[in-house]
Amino acid sequence: MMSGEGEEKVVCVTGASGFVASWLVKLLLQRGYTVKATVRDPNSPKTEHLRELDGATERLHLFKANLLEEGSFDSAVDGCDGVFHTASPVIFSSDNPQADIVDPAVMGTLNVLRSCAKVHSIKRVVLTSSIGAMLLNETPMTPDVVIDETWFSNPVLCKENKEWYSLAKTLAEEAAWKFAKENGIDLVAIHPGTVIGPFFQPILNFGAEVILNLINGDQSFAFPYIFVEIRDVVYAHIRALEVPKASGRYLLAGSVAQHSDILKFLREHYPTLLRSGKLEEKYQPTIKVSQERAKSLGINFTPWEVGVRGCIESLMEKGFLS
Repeated sequence: MMSGEGEEKVVCVTGASGFVASWLVKLLLQRGYTVKATVRDPNSPKTEHLRELDGATERLHLFKANLLEEGSFDSAVDGCDGVFHTASPVIFSSDNPQADIVDPAVMGTLNVLRSCAKVHSIKRVVLTSSIGAMLLNETPMTPDVVIDETWFSNPVLCKENKEWYSLAKTLAEEAAWKFAKENGIDLVAIHPGTVIGPFFQPILNFGAEVILNLINGDQSFAFPYIFVEIRDVVYAHIRALEVPKASGRYLLAGSVAQHSDILKFLREHYPTLLRSGKLEEKYQPTIKVSQERAKSLGINFTPWEVGVRGCIESLMEKGFLS
């Protein structure tokens, strides 16, 4: 069903075959937008799920673009009212993190913004960042501390801890704000926690990997899970474009879930999936996250259980779990 919010409007979504971007394209088409979506290879099987979306035949146009190539986003953003820049490598370790993770994130963001600066019809750019661009700093994670939009990760700490994804997101956001200010671009940044929920792209996304690893006995998370459901994330992106007064940064943290909470949920609802004997409840510190700014956009967060259930259903449907 088309809601009509985006009728006659044209938007660009970069990195359209990714988890968040695929859902974003789906919901934008539902709202009546014409979507110019960038992918690395429009003819790849990884774009089939986009072509099959309702409204895609009439209002979805795929463009080839490369984050590291200046000018490659020019044709995709031309004539657009708004741009969603979601494209960025979701890689956490690499032998060459600068080339594989940091450069594509920072240079890619600047290349997209350079293309946007040439197009006068663009009213706003919405940048998909991450809670990773907020968390890694000197503030002690005590139960009374509330993580909010005033938090910025420290690049030095990111490097010391080899948190390359957080470093990339931190530096990309920093570069984006500087460029936007210097070039008069209306920029809004969205900072989701770990995004979970049903997925329809062919490649496993990070949130699904987290759930899959947990089911398989992974004990590596020393920190509570800061979850946010995929549809909340996508709705926040759309609201960030559509609400005139939206500005600055928005933290999207639907729920803080302890390891023990998730295990209890899995034991109750999916007992046959758990690898017996591997999972032990593990203490994690309590943390608080602010939802104030997100709620000002009209976001009502979905419980994490809904996201985990949706994710598991997709994992089973696609044969990642039996």
